[in-house]
Amino acid sequence: NAALAHYSPSNGSSQTLSAREMYLFDTGGQYLDGTTDVTRTVHWGEPTPLQKEAYTRVLMGNIDLARLVFPSNTAGRTVESFARRALWDVGLNYGHGTGHGIGNFLSVHEWPVGFQSNNVPLEAGMFTSIEPGYYRDGEFGIRIEDIALVVEAQTEKPFLTFEVVSLVPYDRNLIDLGLLSPEQIRYLNSYYERIRAHVGPELRRQRLEEEYAWLQESTEP
Repeated sequence: NAALAHYSPSNGSSQTLSAREMYLFDTGGQYLDGTTDVTRTVHWGEPTPLQKEAYTRVLMGNIDLARLVFPSNTAGRTVESFARRALWDVGLNYGHGTGHGIGNFLSVHEWPVGFQSNNVPLEAGMFTSIEPGYYRDGEFGIRIEDIALVVEAQTEKPFLTFEVVSLVPYDRNLIDLGLLSPEQIRYLNSYYERIRAHVGPELRRQRLEEEYAWLQESTEP
């Protein structure tokens, strides 16, 4: 049912998962130190060329927006197209917003941060999701959502960028490396190093060895 971007489960629409399909899971929770909202799409079998290209282009959009450096007081709507450009290049798009503010023990989708025309300019200290996607009616749906903190960029004048705080690997089975630029690959490798550094020791501390082995495999350069 992932082709429906805002699908809600019901007894009549439930389906059995299989390794022949893509699986999209939008997950998160309320914690004492913050709210999480993370989406990943996976395929446990052999994805079609279209599924692999679409997923890779969604990932490219996620990366391009996450690594963007932009002037202070820039409105989210001004930079939103960076998340769509890789899809637009081949005539694809998605029909929902690219991101939203994050509440803490409030609404997960919190006003007024985001990338739509009525959102406020981005400022250091704001949290927003970055979540491009692609949905093919009746076939499959893709969304890759991370939570990012707006931070000051290492530039001479006061510019901003994003620091992704969601530390969850992407599905290697769905990435077409041939589509990624060297800069995008470097970003991925740096992101995977951060995941290993922060999440790996915690899994070891909890003696989750099977999960630790999965993390190491999923974050290979």
